[in-house]
Amino acid sequence: MPNISIREKNDWGFYGHSTINHSYGLKVINGDKVVIDHATGLMWYQNGSDNYIKWNVVKQWVRDLNSRGHAGYSDWRLPTVEEAASLLESSKSNGLYIDHIFSNKQELIWTGDEYGSESAWGVHFGSGLVFWVNFTSEFYVRPVRSGK
Repeated sequence: MPNISIREKNDWGFYGHSTINHSYGLKVINGDKVVIDHATGLMWYQNGSDNYIKWNVVKQWVRDLNSRGHAGYSDWRLPTVEEAASLLESSKSNGLYIDHIFSNKQELIWTGDEYGSESAWGVHFGSGLVFWVNFTSEFYVRPVRSGK
């Protein structure tokens, strides 16, 4: 995985952090908070879902977000595993391995990348873990969109 430093690898994933030199900016658009990553060109939902969500509901949650036009955009999506892992910092800030510009509530998020037919990748910002997990699990959602 490019731009990721892996410190420990296992059958179910790895512990690591991003090597990208991020340049984040917090912006409020139409009353909605977003984080713009000038290094990658991505725009992130600053918070994410308020509750844990099962996989079978995640895509509907994102569709609902798009129908509301969060920050004036309707092209939000789940991040790829690479995009979500790119948020991992090498040390904790605000209790998590993610920059303090993001909400610290969403410590565990889904990605849009599936692993086999019954699992998907997730990122745990509390431990710096990128791993695959069964669809019956519940994680938060932190959508992303291309900033262009």
